[in-house]
Amino acid sequence: MASPIIDHLLTRSSAPIAELKDPGPSDSEVATMVAAAVRVPDHGRLAPWRFVLYRGDARVRIGEALAALAEKREGPLPEGRRNQELARFSRAPLVVGVISSPKENPKIPEWEMFLSGGMAAMNLIHAATALGYGANMITNWYSDTDEGRTLLGLAPQERVVGFVHIGTHEGTVPERPRPDPATLVADYSGPWTTGS
Repeated sequence: MASPIIDHLLTRSSAPIAELKDPGPSDSEVATMVAAAVRVPDHGRLAPWRFVLYRGDARVRIGEALAALAEKREGPLPEGRRNQELARFSRAPLVVGVISSPKENPKIPEWEMFLSGGMAAMNLIHAATALGYGANMITNWYSDTDEGRTLLGLAPQERVVGFVHIGTHEGTVPERPRPDPATLVADYSGPWTTGS
């Protein structure tokens, strides 16, 4: 049976961030993407994630702050490296921070909540693609530092699932080698043992 959803899932690729241009999604399109993003498994209905929109002039201010933070950590940056930091959030018209925001729960481990955030990020990417945009997700060095997360608007207990860059993409996305699914699946054959 033909299915456009299966066709999409079997051909989805990430557009190169440097090729994501204006126009970006409208407010109503962003609302649709986020509505799709939250339709994920969420044990306990905790909604242990949230979304931060980085757009407009805020993207440039963040780049300046990231360049300053990188210099504080590493010393003076070569011009190319400084320019790289300045452009981190301004390459695409919209960057959506998918943030793991765990909730206290005695029965549900935090790693499950983080995985739910990963599924929300993937749904966001699927929704952006379905609306005709290119999308790509990265994390980068600033996701792993307290100062970087604070700068990007995260609370101390929150972590970055990913930054989804979204914009108009023209042309085709280059294909890359994919794993052979047949090598990654097997029927259950009993408990794991050495040499399994």
